[in-house]
Amino acid sequence: MSNSIVPKQDNHIIKPEVEIQKSIEENGDLEIYKKYNEFGYELFDANGNHPISDDERKMMILQLEQKFKEVLDILRISRSDPNATDTPRRIAKMLVNELLVGRFSKPPALTVFPNRKKVNNLVISQGIEIMSICSHHWLPISGTCTVAYIPGDYVIGLSKISRIVNWFARRPQIQEELGEQIADYFEELLKPQALGVVIKARHYCMIARGVRGSEEQSIMTTSVMRGLLMEEQSLRNEFVNLIQL
Repeated sequence: MSNSIVPKQDNHIIKPEVEIQKSIEENGDLEIYKKYNEFGYELFDANGNHPISDDERKMMILQLEQKFKEVLDILRISRSDPNATDTPRRIAKMLVNELLVGRFSKPPALTVFPNRKKVNNLVISQGIEIMSICSHHWLPISGTCTVAYIPGDYVIGLSKISRIVNWFARRPQIQEELGEQIADYFEELLKPQALGVVIKARHYCMIARGVRGSEEQSIMTTSVMRGLLMEEQSLRNEFVNLIQL
């Protein structure tokens, strides 16, 4: 008989506490959140799109300016400080006309061209710079996007790819949904045989706060593969190798 002692197995596993952010539908209470703001305009998802007129845009900037004056007052920042005098208006204009402009503008004007030569290989656009803000903390997301496709009946100009990417990026986002939105749009527009969208970005909601990750090394990478890029491993390997050159 063995005299070895068998350690007692502890089957009790401590599970982390996880708070799941539920949607309105999951909560089962459609009255929790308002459908319209105090000015009568319909509310929509942070990374959604409802184009507005120039007059609406000007009014939105004025309304935001007033609210940001209140924010400065709450934070006890004196507007007699020359560095803060016009800050509320600067923030309002920046949000409406720059960082969140994708929410309020129409899709970029586009022209697609017939695939006359029956191009049947990957077309890749790399190094598309993106600037967005995270929809959780409203801090910058900064990085690059790669879009690749194998044409079906149509091809598209290179600059138009960048414009589409930035139209979606300039909204409060999470990176996972940004890639899916871009892929959905190109799939509907071009009906390609294969499509890939890869985003690499730094999230300052993690770098500037919270765990305070390294600015150099804290990079999030997401990929979306559709069509032949999803179905054929050899093609996917070719794509990954090409974008790493």
